[in-house]
Amino acid sequence: MSTRENPAGLVVLAVDDERAGLDEMNYLLGSNPRVGRVLTAFDAAEALRLMRSDDAELAGRRDGDESIVDAVFADVSMPGLSGMELARVLAAFRNPPALVFITGHEENALEAFEVGALDYIMKPANSERVDRALRSIERNKQQNGGGDDRQPQRQLEAPAPDDDEVIPVELGGTTRMIPRKEVRWVEAQGDYARLHTSEGSHLVRIPLAQLEERWSEAGFLRIHRSFLVSLDLVTELRMSSSGYSVVLGGGSETELPVSRRHTRELKDRLVRAPRQNWDEQ
Repeated sequence: MSTRENPAGLVVLAVDDERAGLDEMNYLLGSNPRVGRVLTAFDAAEALRLMRSDDAELAGRRDGDESIVDAVFADVSMPGLSGMELARVLAAFRNPPALVFITGHEENALEAFEVGALDYIMKPANSERVDRALRSIERNKQQNGGGDDRQPQRQLEAPAPDDDEVIPVELGGTTRMIPRKEVRWVEAQGDYARLHTSEGSHLVRIPLAQLEERWSEAGFLRIHRSFLVSLDLVTELRMSSSGYSVVLGGGSETELPVSRRHTRELKDRLVRAPRQNWDEQ
Protein backbone atom coordinates (compact mmCIF):
# COMPACT_ATOMS: atom_id res chain seq x y z
CA MET A 1 0.00 0.00 0.00
CA SER A 2 1.16 3.53 -0.71
CA THR A 3 -0.54 6.87 -0.20
CA ARG A 4 -0.52 10.46 -1.35
CA GLU A 5 -2.07 13.06 0.91
CA ASN A 6 -3.59 16.54 0.60
CA PRO A 7 -5.34 18.49 3.37
CA ALA A 8 -8.90 17.82 2.18
CA GLY A 9 -10.93 15.97 -0.39
CA LEU A 10 -12.06 12.50 -1.36
CA VAL A 11 -10.28 9.40 -0.14
CA VAL A 12 -9.76 7.17 -3.18
CA LEU A 13 -8.41 3.64 -3.52
CA ALA A 14 -6.65 2.71 -6.79
CA VAL A 15 -6.33 -0.97 -7.68
CA ASP A 16 -4.22 -2.38 -10.54
CA ASP A 17 -1.91 -5.41 -10.74
CA GLU A 18 0.43 -3.64 -13.18
CA ARG A 19 2.92 -1.20 -11.69
CA ALA A 20 2.75 1.23 -14.64
CA GLY A 21 -1.04 1.33 -14.53
CA LEU A 22 -1.10 1.78 -10.76
CA ASP A 23 1.49 4.56 -10.87
CA GLU A 24 -0.52 6.35 -13.56
CA MET A 25 -3.75 6.12 -11.55
CA ASN A 26 -1.91 7.27 -8.44
CA TYR A 27 -0.59 10.31 -10.31
CA LEU A 28 -3.89 11.25 -12.00
CA LEU A 29 -5.85 10.96 -8.78
CA GLY A 30 -3.24 12.48 -6.48
CA SER A 31 -2.76 15.54 -8.66
CA ASN A 32 -6.51 16.31 -8.73
CA PRO A 33 -7.62 18.93 -6.17
CA ARG A 34 -10.83 17.00 -5.49
CA VAL A 35 -8.79 14.17 -3.96
CA GLY A 36 -7.45 14.38 -0.43
CA ARG A 37 -5.77 11.00 -0.16
CA VAL A 38 -4.89 8.20 -2.56
CA LEU A 39 -4.38 4.62 -1.41
CA THR A 40 -3.07 1.95 -3.75
CA ALA A 41 -3.31 -1.83 -3.93
CA PHE A 42 -1.84 -4.34 -6.40
CA ASP A 43 -4.90 -6.62 -6.42
CA ALA A 44 -8.47 -6.92 -5.22
CA ALA A 45 -7.55 -9.00 -2.17
CA GLU A 46 -5.14 -6.32 -0.96
CA ALA A 47 -7.79 -3.68 -1.62
CA LEU A 48 -10.30 -5.50 0.58
CA ARG A 49 -7.72 -5.95 3.33
CA LEU A 50 -6.97 -2.25 3.14
CA MET A 51 -10.65 -1.36 3.51
CA ARG A 52 -10.72 -3.47 6.67
CA SER A 53 -7.48 -1.86 7.87
CA ASP A 54 -6.82 -1.11 11.52
CA ASP A 55 -4.87 1.98 10.48
CA ALA A 56 -5.92 4.61 13.03
CA GLU A 57 -6.61 7.36 10.48
CA LEU A 58 -8.55 5.09 8.15
CA ALA A 59 -10.48 3.40 10.92
CA GLY A 60 -11.48 6.85 12.14
CA ARG A 61 -13.47 7.31 8.93
CA ARG A 62 -15.81 4.50 9.93
CA ASP A 63 -19.02 6.03 11.19
CA GLY A 64 -21.72 3.41 11.37
CA ASP A 65 -21.94 1.98 7.87
CA GLU A 66 -19.60 4.50 6.22
CA SER A 67 -16.86 3.05 4.03
CA ILE A 68 -13.31 4.12 4.87
CA VAL A 69 -12.88 5.21 1.23
CA ASP A 70 -15.16 7.35 -0.91
CA ALA A 71 -14.33 5.63 -4.19
CA VAL A 72 -12.45 2.75 -5.77
CA PHE A 73 -10.77 3.08 -9.17
CA ALA A 74 -10.02 -0.45 -10.37
CA ASP A 75 -8.72 -2.33 -13.37
CA VAL A 76 -10.97 -5.10 -14.72
CA SER A 77 -8.45 -7.87 -15.48
CA MET A 78 -6.45 -8.82 -12.40
CA PRO A 79 -5.17 -12.21 -11.17
CA GLY A 80 -7.18 -13.84 -8.43
CA LEU A 81 -10.23 -11.72 -7.71
CA SER A 82 -11.06 -9.74 -10.89
CA GLY A 83 -12.33 -6.19 -10.96
CA MET A 84 -15.87 -7.43 -11.65
CA GLU A 85 -15.70 -9.82 -8.71
CA LEU A 86 -14.42 -7.00 -6.53
CA ALA A 87 -17.41 -4.93 -7.66
CA ARG A 88 -19.81 -7.64 -6.50
CA VAL A 89 -18.11 -7.80 -3.11
CA LEU A 90 -18.33 -4.02 -2.73
CA ALA A 91 -22.00 -4.10 -3.74
CA ALA A 92 -22.67 -6.24 -0.67
CA PHE A 93 -21.49 -3.40 1.62
CA ARG A 94 -24.39 -1.62 3.25
CA ASN A 95 -22.90 1.70 2.14
CA PRO A 96 -20.43 0.83 -0.66
CA PRO A 97 -17.87 3.25 -2.08
CA ALA A 98 -18.38 4.58 -5.59
CA LEU A 99 -16.74 2.33 -8.19
CA VAL A 100 -14.96 3.46 -11.36
CA PHE A 101 -13.24 1.09 -13.78
CA ILE A 102 -10.12 2.20 -15.65
CA THR A 103 -9.34 -0.49 -18.18
CA GLY A 104 -8.25 -1.32 -21.70
CA HIS A 105 -11.08 -3.83 -22.16
CA GLU A 106 -14.07 -2.23 -23.90
CA GLU A 107 -16.03 -5.50 -24.01
CA ASN A 108 -16.62 -5.35 -20.22
CA ALA A 109 -18.51 -2.06 -20.32
CA LEU A 110 -22.01 -3.57 -20.18
CA GLU A 111 -21.15 -5.86 -17.28
CA ALA A 112 -19.53 -2.96 -15.44
CA PHE A 113 -22.73 -0.94 -15.69
CA GLU A 114 -24.78 -3.90 -14.47
CA VAL A 115 -22.66 -4.36 -11.33
CA GLY A 116 -23.21 -0.72 -10.42
CA ALA A 117 -20.06 1.04 -11.63
CA LEU A 118 -20.43 4.82 -11.60
CA ASP A 119 -18.10 5.27 -14.56
CA TYR A 120 -16.01 3.29 -17.05
CA ILE A 121 -12.80 4.90 -18.32
CA MET A 122 -10.83 3.49 -21.21
CA LYS A 123 -7.04 3.47 -21.01
CA PRO A 124 -5.03 5.53 -21.52
CA ALA A 125 -6.85 7.79 -19.09
CA ASN A 126 -6.18 11.51 -18.89
CA SER A 127 -6.64 14.13 -16.19
CA GLU A 128 -9.80 15.62 -17.77
CA ARG A 129 -11.55 12.26 -17.98
CA VAL A 130 -10.59 11.35 -14.41
CA ASP A 131 -11.84 14.74 -13.20
CA ARG A 132 -15.24 14.05 -14.81
CA ALA A 133 -15.46 10.80 -12.87
CA LEU A 134 -14.49 12.54 -9.64
CA ARG A 135 -17.20 15.18 -10.19
CA SER A 136 -19.73 12.37 -10.52
CA ILE A 137 -18.46 10.83 -7.29
CA GLU A 138 -18.83 14.15 -5.45
CA ARG A 139 -22.39 14.60 -6.75
CA ASN A 140 -23.26 11.02 -5.85
CA LYS A 141 -21.86 11.46 -2.35
CA GLN A 142 -23.87 14.64 -1.81
CA GLN A 143 -27.10 13.09 -3.10
CA ASN A 144 -26.63 10.10 -0.79
CA GLY A 145 -26.13 12.33 2.22
CA GLY A 146 -22.44 11.54 2.36
CA GLY A 147 -21.35 14.79 3.99
CA ASP A 148 -18.23 14.36 6.11
CA ASP A 149 -17.58 16.48 9.20
CA ARG A 150 -13.98 15.28 9.35
CA GLN A 151 -12.92 17.46 6.41
CA PRO A 152 -14.02 20.84 5.01
CA GLN A 153 -16.53 20.54 2.20
CA ARG A 154 -16.14 22.26 -1.15
CA GLN A 155 -19.13 23.51 -3.09
CA LEU A 156 -19.90 20.91 -5.73
CA GLU A 157 -19.73 21.98 -9.35
CA ALA A 158 -22.62 21.61 -11.74
CA PRO A 159 -22.01 19.10 -14.54
CA ALA A 160 -20.00 20.58 -17.37
CA PRO A 161 -22.06 21.20 -20.54
CA ASP A 162 -20.07 18.57 -22.44
CA ASP A 163 -20.39 15.94 -19.73
CA ASP A 164 -22.22 13.08 -21.41
CA GLU A 165 -22.62 9.66 -19.85
CA VAL A 166 -22.54 6.71 -22.21
CA ILE A 167 -24.66 3.59 -21.87
CA PRO A 168 -23.26 0.26 -23.12
CA VAL A 169 -25.81 -1.81 -25.07
CA GLU A 170 -25.52 -5.24 -26.67
CA LEU A 171 -26.02 -5.32 -30.45
CA GLY A 172 -25.53 -8.64 -32.19
CA GLY A 173 -22.80 -9.85 -29.86
CA THR A 174 -20.95 -6.53 -29.77
CA THR A 175 -21.15 -3.69 -27.27
CA ARG A 176 -22.06 -0.24 -28.56
CA MET A 177 -21.72 2.88 -26.44
CA ILE A 178 -24.84 5.09 -26.67
CA PRO A 179 -24.27 8.72 -25.55
CA ARG A 180 -26.97 10.02 -23.23
CA LYS A 181 -27.46 13.05 -25.50
CA GLU A 182 -28.77 10.71 -28.22
CA VAL A 183 -31.56 9.39 -25.96
CA ARG A 184 -34.93 11.05 -26.61
CA TRP A 185 -36.96 9.12 -24.08
CA VAL A 186 -36.77 5.99 -21.94
CA GLU A 187 -39.49 3.39 -21.48
CA ALA A 188 -39.79 1.06 -18.48
CA GLN A 189 -40.04 -2.63 -19.30
CA GLY A 190 -40.11 -4.47 -15.98
CA ASP A 191 -36.64 -4.42 -14.43
CA TYR A 192 -35.26 -3.27 -17.80
CA ALA A 193 -35.43 0.03 -19.67
CA ARG A 194 -35.64 0.73 -23.38
CA LEU A 195 -33.64 3.70 -24.64
CA HIS A 196 -35.27 5.40 -27.62
CA THR A 197 -33.01 7.36 -29.98
CA SER A 198 -33.63 8.86 -33.41
CA GLU A 199 -32.13 5.69 -34.95
CA GLY A 200 -34.02 3.05 -32.98
CA SER A 201 -34.29 1.60 -29.49
CA HIS A 202 -32.06 -0.43 -27.18
CA LEU A 203 -32.99 -2.59 -24.20
CA VAL A 204 -30.68 -2.26 -21.18
CA ARG A 205 -30.67 -4.05 -17.84
CA ILE A 206 -31.19 -0.90 -15.79
CA PRO A 207 -34.42 0.01 -13.95
CA LEU A 208 -36.09 3.24 -15.04
CA ALA A 209 -35.90 4.57 -11.47
CA GLN A 210 -32.12 4.28 -11.54
CA LEU A 211 -31.86 6.23 -14.79
CA GLU A 212 -34.29 8.83 -13.42
CA GLU A 213 -31.96 9.47 -10.47
CA ARG A 214 -28.76 9.43 -12.50
CA TRP A 215 -30.03 11.67 -15.29
CA SER A 216 -32.13 14.22 -13.39
CA GLU A 217 -29.35 16.83 -13.49
CA ALA A 218 -28.93 16.25 -17.23
CA GLY A 219 -32.47 17.44 -18.02
CA PHE A 220 -34.43 14.18 -17.95
CA LEU A 221 -37.76 14.11 -16.14
CA ARG A 222 -40.14 11.31 -15.18
CA ILE A 223 -43.57 12.09 -16.70
CA HIS A 224 -45.23 8.72 -16.13
CA ARG A 225 -44.47 5.52 -14.28
CA SER A 226 -43.35 4.13 -17.64
CA PHE A 227 -41.61 7.13 -19.24
CA LEU A 228 -38.59 9.35 -18.72
CA VAL A 229 -38.06 12.14 -21.28
CA SER A 230 -35.41 14.64 -22.32
CA LEU A 231 -36.95 18.02 -21.54
CA ASP A 232 -34.82 19.70 -24.20
CA LEU A 233 -36.73 17.74 -26.84
CA VAL A 234 -40.25 18.53 -25.61
CA THR A 235 -41.90 20.69 -28.27
CA GLU A 236 -45.53 20.66 -27.10
CA LEU A 237 -47.60 20.10 -23.96
CA ARG A 238 -51.08 18.98 -24.98
CA MET A 239 -54.27 18.70 -22.95
CA SER A 240 -57.24 16.53 -23.82
CA SER A 241 -60.22 15.00 -22.04
CA SER A 242 -58.01 12.12 -20.94
CA GLY A 243 -55.26 14.33 -19.50
CA TYR A 244 -51.92 15.77 -20.58
CA SER A 245 -49.35 14.49 -23.04
CA VAL A 246 -46.03 15.74 -24.39
CA VAL A 247 -44.72 15.79 -27.93
CA LEU A 248 -41.03 15.08 -28.49
CA GLY A 249 -38.92 16.31 -31.39
CA GLY A 250 -35.37 15.28 -32.23
CA GLY A 251 -36.59 12.73 -34.76
CA SER A 252 -40.00 11.44 -35.76
CA GLU A 253 -42.69 13.16 -33.69
CA THR A 254 -43.55 11.13 -30.59
CA GLU A 255 -46.45 11.74 -28.22
CA LEU A 256 -46.30 10.31 -24.69
CA PRO A 257 -48.86 10.46 -21.87
CA VAL A 258 -48.24 12.41 -18.67
CA SER A 259 -49.63 10.92 -15.47
CA ARG A 260 -51.56 13.12 -13.06
CA ARG A 261 -48.96 12.82 -10.29
CA HIS A 262 -46.20 14.13 -12.58
CA THR A 263 -48.18 16.94 -14.24
CA ARG A 264 -47.38 19.67 -11.72
CA GLU A 265 -43.61 19.16 -11.84
CA LEU A 266 -43.68 18.97 -15.64
CA LYS A 267 -45.57 22.27 -15.83
CA ASP A 268 -43.12 23.86 -13.42
CA ARG A 269 -40.22 22.83 -15.62
CA LEU A 270 -41.77 23.57 -19.00
CA VAL A 271 -44.24 26.40 -18.47
CA ARG A 272 -43.84 28.30 -15.21
CA ALA A 273 -40.05 28.81 -15.38
CA PRO A 274 -40.18 30.39 -18.87
CA ARG A 275 -43.07 32.64 -17.83
CA GLN A 276 -41.09 33.81 -14.82
CA ASN A 277 -38.18 34.66 -17.09
CA TRP A 278 -40.48 36.64 -19.40
CA ASP A 279 -41.89 38.59 -16.44
CA GLU A 280 -38.35 39.54 -15.38
CA GLN A 281 -37.48 40.98 -18.79
